[in-house]
Amino acid sequence: MTEVFFGLVASWGLIVIALSAYFSCLAVPVPTSAVMLAGGAFAAAGDLVLWQVCTVAYLSALAGDQTGFQLGRWGGKWLSTRVAAMPKRAALYAKAQGAISRWGGAAVFFSTWAVAPLGPWVNFAAGAAGYDVWRFTLLDALGEAIWVSIYVALGYSFASNLEALASLVSNWGGLISAIVVAAAAAAALVRLGKKRGGRSA
Repeated sequence: MTEVFFGLVASWGLIVIALSAYFSCLAVPVPTSAVMLAGGAFAAAGDLVLWQVCTVAYLSALAGDQTGFQLGRWGGKWLSTRVAAMPKRAALYAKAQGAISRWGGAAVFFSTWAVAPLGPWVNFAAGAAGYDVWRFTLLDALGEAIWVSIYVALGYSFASNLEALASLVSNWGGLISAIVVAAAAAAALVRLGKKRGGRSA
């Protein structure tokens, strides 16, 4: 699958980068990290222009996130009914709802790059929860800037080992997600411990 998308970037360039970044933010299963790496690699080779790759990827990701947010805002009940019949997606949506309820803006920010698989569902959940659109936009913009910068820069810097890098980044992304989830759980336990300690005192 990854090799197919490398070929699509080679043939269609910025169009594929834009579509991939946009639709991945709507929970469409697209290997966007590999596409961003390919965009950086082709920029290093001179086939694409680096600032155009970054700009197109960034604006498309923002557009996708905003679309997901508005879908959640105006069709939250419909979305809940829709995903209820799909256990895996329903579980992700439930996690996203819990993250928004507990962490708010932090969930929006980290889901764009550190816990990317949850990102589209956080967009939906934030909209459905009535989260402030301007705060969402600001945190989303900051997070997507990190995400695009990391993946395009890696592709640009290690263009000669693109396939190996794509495999490594896939595993690394899972590791980062696990670390963030573990850190969030630890923070919650510390906070709970402090509350109980205060009550017992």
